Amino acid sequence: MRTIDLRGRELSPSDMLAAVPRAAQARAEALDTAARIVEDVRNRGEQALREQADRFDRVSGHEIRVPKEHIAEALATVDSGVRAALEEAIRRVRLASAAQVPEPRTTEIGPGAVITQRWQPVARAGVYIPGGKAPLSSSVVMNVVPAQVAGVTVVALASPPQAAFGGRVHPTILAAAGLLGIDEVYAIGGAGAIGALAYGVEELGLDPVDVVSGPGNNYVASAKRAVAGVVGTDSEAGATEILIVADASADPRLIAADLISQAEHDEQASAVLVTDSPELAERVATEISERAARTRHAERVAVSLAGEQSAIVLVDDRAMATAFSNAYAPEHLELHIEGAEEVASAFTSAGAVFVGDQTPVSLGDYMAGSNHVLPTGGQARYAPGLGAYTFLRPQQVIRYDHAALAQVRSGVVSLAAAEVLPAHGEAVEARFTDPSSD
Repeated sequence: MRTIDLRGRELSPSDMLAAVPRAAQARAEALDTAARIVEDVRNRGEQALREQADRFDRVSGHEIRVPKEHIAEALATVDSGVRAALEEAIRRVRLASAAQVPEPRTTEIGPGAVITQRWQPVARAGVYIPGGKAPLSSSVVMNVVPAQVAGVTVVALASPPQAAFGGRVHPTILAAAGLLGIDEVYAIGGAGAIGALAYGVEELGLDPVDVVSGPGNNYVASAKRAVAGVVGTDSEAGATEILIVADASADPRLIAADLISQAEHDEQASAVLVTDSPELAERVATEISERAARTRHAERVAVSLAGEQSAIVLVDDRAMATAFSNAYAPEHLELHIEGAEEVASAFTSAGAVFVGDQTPVSLGDYMAGSNHVLPTGGQARYAPGLGAYTFLRPQQVIRYDHAALAQVRSGVVSLAAAEVLPAHGEAVEARFTDPSSD
């Protein structure tokens, strides 16, 4: 991992953003490629999807719409330990997601003047579940449960066809779908899946959805940008990111293990350590070099950690570490610092904050109850992670009686005249005019 030394520098907010390690070129290239893939699916439907499956997944002639018996078979044969873990994850995520659904609230503006704020679920959601480098059955839970808690009527799921399973979706992903009662599943991968969910594919009986969600690589994230405006999307949850803020009290073994745990996702994954302790930085670098070579996905990890998106960042003090973290706005933020619980509120920009060295990102990936579909690429500065609210639309329902309208009659007419929109005022005046006089 490279080292970025920011010590002794006075950095403005723009300077801090410029210092953030990101693989910007990779994201730019992904956007262009993803947009072409999405447009191809929009124009050529099933044929485009089959060509993409052959090219990217090495699969041909497979059943794109997954038969229900495949789901039932996967559920019947899934490992009992995996099933138990999925069931517990479902329970925990359902509890946490329920807290994200607001109750309707009615406000009386005045006598006879009422506004009700309500949250309506979309009718149809499409969720994407990665299955290339890692078959993320946990992502089925993270996407489907919040949609169900929100009250979504139909959830359609897409995941890549697997050459190792004869073109079927990975059986653990199918089992997770079965546990949640999802039977509309498509064997479609990558950016093409996002395009298919957004525009629909008539030959497959795939109707367009209202919201697309789910994690993936940078191509999947870029495909969401390509369909934004056609459908709603969650934040662009692209290649994973972890940023760890640590001080001299931290355990270098745990930091190294956590950085490697996210680097194993993808060669484009970002792993960043921010510390004011040069000694800790050196010890972490040593631990990484030893541990990374022993891990199963050592080659993938090595590419991720050597990439321009990963680094050890040296800062002067905790204030500078906090400022850097908030500028970076990581998908996952771990705090390995003394008094982490007391200062966590200062770290305002992160998809999720993991407080203390006993709260690793891996916990959030599976069993914490929080959601692991989170914004990447700095979007945590303004965008939330996935939740029940992703599938809800806030609506205001307005109800005035005649007397309440009379109270604001002159105000509406005055403002309409000031904006040179007289028909607006006339629409109100019509309610106070004898119909026979028209």
